[in-house]
Amino acid sequence: MVCACIDIGSNTTRLLVAEPDGGRVRELLRQRAFTRIGKGLASEDAIPQRKIAEVVEVVGTQVRVARELGSETIRLVATAAIRDAVNQEELTGAIAARTGIDVDVLTDEEEARLAFVGATCALDHPPDGDIAVVDVGGASSEIAIGTTAGGVRASSSFRVGSGTLTDSYLRSDPPAIHELSQIRAHVAGTFEGFVLPETELAVAVGGSATSLRRLVGNLLDHESLERGLRMLARTPSEELARTAEIEVERARLLPAGLLILEEISDRLGRPLGVGRGGLREGVIVDMLITAGWGAA
Repeated sequence: MVCACIDIGSNTTRLLVAEPDGGRVRELLRQRAFTRIGKGLASEDAIPQRKIAEVVEVVGTQVRVARELGSETIRLVATAAIRDAVNQEELTGAIAARTGIDVDVLTDEEEARLAFVGATCALDHPPDGDIAVVDVGGASSEIAIGTTAGGVRASSSFRVGSGTLTDSYLRSDPPAIHELSQIRAHVAGTFEGFVLPETELAVAVGGSATSLRRLVGNLLDHESLERGLRMLARTPSEELARTAEIEVERARLLPAGLLILEEISDRLGRPLGVGRGGLREGVIVDMLITAGWGAA
């Protein structure tokens, strides 16, 4: 059974087409477009009309691609930027009219749960104890705590993301030291007083984490993240994009995403491993389970 998930996020609109492969999901196609809905919301509470038209076009194309690949079920989900927009129904209605598929605007709890499912189902050797899954997005960041056997036990969502911080503070390219200091202070203030339990494993998912893997490796600890930050502070985004083989847009967002991940890692007291699955994989797993995957 081939399934597809289109994730309409604050920074990107992403397509994942996958099918079951034993106890895992096997990727058939992955696409993304930097639609930056969150940036359009920076100066007002409504998604601008030009941005609605752009996203509808992107999602329409991704739905067509998914169908061409034989997707039997396609689910469209939307996260923080759409959740916060006063005209979210205008966007979701336009997408439904174009594609014939309703958009599920996820709650922050459901967003955290799906990221947890996607991250943990991709682990080679998941521990029996607690796992923390950290999902840094464009307009919000979610932390889910749970086990592979019992699922998510607790989750928290924070209104801080790589896109909102970049748009609020970064004017220089590469970012100036004082700009990075402002972001660091904002992030620290957001998480002030928040206490995380000890876990056996911590996994980071989302665009910032996967891009940082190209710069500093699969383990995001304080030392490697500080090394990455020094690199970002002296490298223009276009040069970084060429070196790391990432999009220029992602290179521009990366300093803010890194500082969020560093703060959470420090609060957890342990490094973050970069996950191989996340929200979209979690949606696919849910779809397959609903269709009877894994049933005896």
